[in-house]
Amino acid sequence: MFLIARGLRDATYGNYICHSFQGGSWADRSPLHEAAFQGQLLTLKTLVAQGFNVNIVTIDRVSALHEACLGGHVACAKVLLEHGARVNAATLDGITPLFNACYSGSAACVNILLEYGARPQLENHYASPIHEAVKRGHRECMEVLLANDVDLDQEHSQLGTPLYVACMNQRTECVKKLLELGPPRLSQLCRLCIRKCLGRSCLHVVHKLHLPERLENFLLFR
Repeated sequence: MFLIARGLRDATYGNYICHSFQGGSWADRSPLHEAAFQGQLLTLKTLVAQGFNVNIVTIDRVSALHEACLGGHVACAKVLLEHGARVNAATLDGITPLFNACYSGSAACVNILLEYGARPQLENHYASPIHEAVKRGHRECMEVLLANDVDLDQEHSQLGTPLYVACMNQRTECVKKLLELGPPRLSQLCRLCIRKCLGRSCLHVVHKLHLPERLENFLLFR
């Protein structure tokens, strides 16, 4: 929601936007962000036609495309992409529009992002789309990613493999599909079993077991 006050001024710094109003307060979401998040397609098209920069971002580098995908609004995402929105733009936390689409469970958004060149597997696994999809139980999003050559055995430094995440979050349908596509290696099953036995305190307990460094690193996905 935007505050409308007498004397409101828009200030743009490069691709960043903020609104200054009475008292010098700041709000860094533009009308374009709001329209995208709310799925207000007509408003979004009007703003773009009026010359709003589709790649304008907040201080945290959140774009309107991030917002459209977070809301699962594929029509809004398509308009933004057609007008040059950066498909692989990342926030300060490494979040991409594709990650947001997987968070929201919008397979339609995942599909169109991939059509416009979204990278399904990033070198920086801090915010991994496939891990987010299985964590939320969004099987269709997961299947779209796997169909685009995402490594189903890719290991996140903190979360483990997609199969491990699916098991830990009891996402049965995702687990079944992952097992259908490729049985996990025996070593992965052993690690999964050991971590499950150690429970949520695994990170703290492993160090007390006095295991060989190589085995400890393996259990902690290092």
